[in-house]
Amino acid sequence: MAAWTALSARIRELDALAGASSVLEWDQQTQAPPKSADSRGEQSALLQRIYHERFTAPEVGGWLSELEGGALDATQAASVRLLRRKYDRAVGIPTKLVEALAVARSEGFHAWVAAKAADDFTSFAPKLQRLLDLTREQAAALGAARCAHPYDALLEEYDPGSTVGELRPMFERLGTELGTFLTAVESRPHPAAFEPKLDVEGQRRLSERVLRDLGFDMLGGRLDKSAHPFSIGLGPGDVRLTTRFMEDNFLSGLGSTIHECGHGMYEQGLPNSLAGTGLNQAAGMGLHESQSRFWENFIGRSLPFFRYLAPRMGAIWPTHDFAPEQMFGAANRVQRSLVRVEADEATYNLHIIVRFGLEVAVMEGQLQATDLPGAWDEAYRRTVGVTAPSAKEGVLQDVHWSSGLLGYFPSYTIGNLYAASFSQCMLADLPDLWEHVERGHFAPILGWLRTRVHERGHIMDAPDLFREVAGSRDPVEDLMSHLWSRHGELYGVARPR
Repeated sequence: MAAWTALSARIRELDALAGASSVLEWDQQTQAPPKSADSRGEQSALLQRIYHERFTAPEVGGWLSELEGGALDATQAASVRLLRRKYDRAVGIPTKLVEALAVARSEGFHAWVAAKAADDFTSFAPKLQRLLDLTREQAAALGAARCAHPYDALLEEYDPGSTVGELRPMFERLGTELGTFLTAVESRPHPAAFEPKLDVEGQRRLSERVLRDLGFDMLGGRLDKSAHPFSIGLGPGDVRLTTRFMEDNFLSGLGSTIHECGHGMYEQGLPNSLAGTGLNQAAGMGLHESQSRFWENFIGRSLPFFRYLAPRMGAIWPTHDFAPEQMFGAANRVQRSLVRVEADEATYNLHIIVRFGLEVAVMEGQLQATDLPGAWDEAYRRTVGVTAPSAKEGVLQDVHWSSGLLGYFPSYTIGNLYAASFSQCMLADLPDLWEHVERGHFAPILGWLRTRVHERGHIMDAPDLFREVAGSRDPVEDLMSHLWSRHGELYGVARPR
C-alpha cells in the first residue's frame, strides 16, 4: 500500500525532528547559558517550522484521504484516525504562529528564570502577556470557536477527550470532598517531621539506586539536576530525567525523583514496534501523570517503601538513624502549603484546581498577565487557605506558563484520579503487592503497568484506555478512599458516613 508506506516514512521523519527539538529543550533547562536564549529560540523555531510544514504538507492530507477509503488492519485504522485528527488541527495553525510561539517560549523561559530569582513578576509580565496572546491565537486556530469552551482547544492538545464541561464539576466535587477531609485531619496533631541534613552527593547516589530498583533503564536514560524537575523523551533508548536536591529537605528531592521516574518508565515502555504510526506515544498527559503520581504517591509514600529504603539510606549515611515509620509519617503530613511541587498528596489537587480556574479565566479573556498576581493570591486564599508572601512562592513558582503550556495543569489531577483507580485494580490483581515493595521487588508492579498502559501507546485516547483498565470505577471516590485510608489512619480520623 503505497500511501501507507509514504505516510509511515513521513511520521518517522517527524519523530526524528521532534526528538531534535526535545534535545534543545532539555539542554535549555539543564545547562544552556543565559545568553543562549536568542539563538536557542531561533533554532527551536526553525525545527518547529520544518516539522509543521512537513506534517501539514498537502500530500499528507492526500495519503490520509486515500487510506480512509481503503482496507486497513486495526493498527493502521487507529493510526489513520489519530493522524487525521492531528493533521486537521495542525493545518489550521499558520507557520508564522508556530515560529512565533517557539521564540516566545524560549524567551519566556529565560525571562521566568531571571524573574523568579529576583522575585520580580513585573519583569516577566511582558513576556508572559506575549505568550498569553499567542496562546489565545493558537486556540482560535485550533478551532476554539467550534468548542463548547475556548479552553477545550488547549485541553485537546494534552488530554484528548477532556473538556471544561466535564472537568469543572469533577474538580468542584473533588474540592468539596477534600475540604471535608482537611477539616477532619487538621483537627489532629501532625506526625513528626523528618529533617536530617543529608549531603547532595549522597542523595544523588540514592536516587540513582532507587531509579534502577524501580525499573528505570539507566542504559536508556540519565538523571540530571534542573531548577524545575522534568522528564523528556528524546527518542527510543533516550529518556532524560531531572530532579533537584536540598540538603535540608530530603523527602522533596526523593519525591521529585520518583515522580519523574514514573514518567520515564512510561516513555521507556512505549511500543517501539509502532514507530511510523504515531501510536508509539502516550495517550495523553493525564495518563502520563497517572504513572508519575502512582509511583510518587501510592508507592513512594507508603510504609513498605520506606522499609525498603531505610537500609539503603543507612548504607550511604551510616551515622544517621532512619526509622521507616518516622519517614512514612513525615512523607504523609497533610498541611496547606504555598508551593505545588512541595504539596502533600491530598492538598496537591487544590493547587491544580486554582490553576485550572485561572487558565479558564485567561482563555475567557477575563485575566491578562498583569492581573495574575492578584488573582492568584485571591484564589489561593479562597481555595488552599494560604497567601504567598512573595511572587516566587506564588505566581512565579511554576515553569509551565513561561513555556506556553496553558492547558497542561489539569493533567496532574486527571493523573491522580486515574492513578487511584489503577491502584485499586492492581491490588486486586497483586494481593501481595506490599510484600513486593518492602523487598524492593518492583518488577511485578512495573509489569502490570507495562501490559495495561505503557505497551498500549496511543491505540486509543486516555479516557477510553482508563475505562478499558478500570471499568466503571469512580476515580474521585477511589482517590478519596485512598486518602482517608492512608492519612486517616495516620491521623486517627475516620471518614464521615
